Amino acid sequence: NPASVMKLVTTYAGLDMLGSNYLWRTRIYTDGPIKDGVLSGNLIIRGSGDPKLVIERLQDLVAHIQEKGVRVVRGDVILDNSIFTLPAHNPAAFDDEPLRPYNAAPDGLLMNFKSLVFRFVPDGSGQAKVYTTPPMAGVNVTPSVPLSNGGCGVWQTRVQPDFADPQNIRFNGAYPTACGDKEWAVAYADPVHFSARMFEGVWRQSGGALLGQVKYGKLPPGSRVLVTGTSLPLVSIIADINKFSNNVMAQQLFLTLSSAGDQHGSFAESRNRLAGWWRQQFGLRAAPKMENGSGLSRNERISAASLTAMLQHAAQGKNASAFMESLSIAGIDGTTARMRSRSPNSAAIGNARLKTGTLRDVTAIAGYAYGMSGQVYTVVAIINHP
Repeated sequence: NPASVMKLVTTYAGLDMLGSNYLWRTRIYTDGPIKDGVLSGNLIIRGSGDPKLVIERLQDLVAHIQEKGVRVVRGDVILDNSIFTLPAHNPAAFDDEPLRPYNAAPDGLLMNFKSLVFRFVPDGSGQAKVYTTPPMAGVNVTPSVPLSNGGCGVWQTRVQPDFADPQNIRFNGAYPTACGDKEWAVAYADPVHFSARMFEGVWRQSGGALLGQVKYGKLPPGSRVLVTGTSLPLVSIIADINKFSNNVMAQQLFLTLSSAGDQHGSFAESRNRLAGWWRQQFGLRAAPKMENGSGLSRNERISAASLTAMLQHAAQGKNASAFMESLSIAGIDGTTARMRSRSPNSAAIGNARLKTGTLRDVTAIAGYAYGMSGQVYTVVAIINHP
């Protein structure tokens, strides 16, 4: 079991099969006339699986919609996320941590990783203001908490969060003054309705009006394209996936292996596509066993020899620089930044590009090391043991 090192297979396959400049497209449709800023009909948002449709990019998309003359929607906003066919998801199933963002489920119209960011800012009046991103329609959050003395420590427990009611998020404790400004990312407790609440929140914050509701549905026949939003290019996406080990982004990319070209993607079909690609590139060498492509799995498997062969292949291919530069620089950035504090005198600091992986009873590392001689080495180590 390679844990998150499996992301190397997903990202290299994505680069090789889709190309470094591959873009996801989020299309906005209308099914009624537009006059004087009013859409007499529905606004439809159809996703293609963009892994990084975060708050800033959704705000840009909303601005483009309004520049096209839609400021009031008399009908509904319909979210079409049908590009992926997905099984039911229980965010607590893997490790009983449903509020950890790494357990978020993929989605054909994924917004902001289905996560909220709470920022606590002491204001000088004995209170810490609580700011929430993104804006969420119909969700109330405690606006401030009292300050307390003492060290910062595990401050998240000291603010006594209560996420039981997703529409009324409460912080019942106090925030340590010693912490200064802090941010805390939390997976929304009602992920099924996250994108609907976020879109409505961003739409209303931008000055838009909505007379109907935001709901999920399919693109109605006869709808017309109003705006097409494009994602960041794949080369940027894989850097986020590998440097910061983003699970849901990796799963979005894995699903895209079967959905590219406006097909309906699924985990099963992506496993088939990747298996075919592996046979084409590596012949009879033992193939990886994929589940969701992120390494957040007890079932995924790859041998050190197969991963080494893939890394060597990647270093000689047309996307070599894009792939290698997507990896964390040892002791400098991403998941390996802490290597500097653990081994400050190591010759590897700044001289290796690596992907790490950790699960219970699993630790792994893989990538490239740059020898003092100028030789580049592949490095793979996987330990499965308590």
